[in-house]
Amino acid sequence: MAPELDRDELAPLIDHTVLGPETTTADVAAVLEEAAEHGMNACIPPYAVADAATAHEDLTIATVIGFPHGQQTQEIKRREGVDAWKAGADELDVVINVGRLKAGEDDVIRAELAELVAAVPIPVKVIIETALLTEEEKHRACEAAVAADAAMVKTSTGFASVDPEDQRANGETVSGGATVADVELMSEYLPVKASGGVGSYDEAMAMVEAGAERIGASSGVEILSGAPTTETE
Repeated sequence: MAPELDRDELAPLIDHTVLGPETTTADVAAVLEEAAEHGMNACIPPYAVADAATAHEDLTIATVIGFPHGQQTQEIKRREGVDAWKAGADELDVVINVGRLKAGEDDVIRAELAELVAAVPIPVKVIIETALLTEEEKHRACEAAVAADAAMVKTSTGFASVDPEDQRANGETVSGGATVADVELMSEYLPVKASGGVGSYDEAMAMVEAGAERIGASSGVEILSGAPTTETE
């Protein structure tokens, strides 16, 4: 079992996130302030990056590309990524085109990821949307990320719509967020960002123990509130 992480150790692993369709500029400002106060990173919508980078020069800021369904063209994803980098983003989280992966068009997935990675000098995390994939497809998605020289793979957008009646072949009910099993599988390929449904310290630690090196969550403050403090606090 991995050792418990205290607040100071866990905070830099959390991408405190606000990406919902009703996100306001006030919501973004609140997340940035919380991230800065608690030592977390922030993951925010692309339109907010430039102002955030100016207001919070010391904060690691991630934003999303091809969000939330990954169905933009290769050129649009590249342009989104370059624009976000020039605006001040430190990291990019890009969604693969799940439909093209399911159609066996792995070469297209590799090409669009590789073009984005080559176009920017900052880390690119690849969101593979695990809830919508079979085990075999998860492996192929991770292989595409490796081939494209991506920095990390990420479990999900947190917005995948999955029929509750849908079942994996092994009988496991499909969910829209991160699972320990998926993190373990993905960590065989690249560092993993576990995102989707991680809302407590215990859940975050389960992901870390499974191999996650980053946690994406809108509940960053709540997660840290459950963490032990350092002896000097």
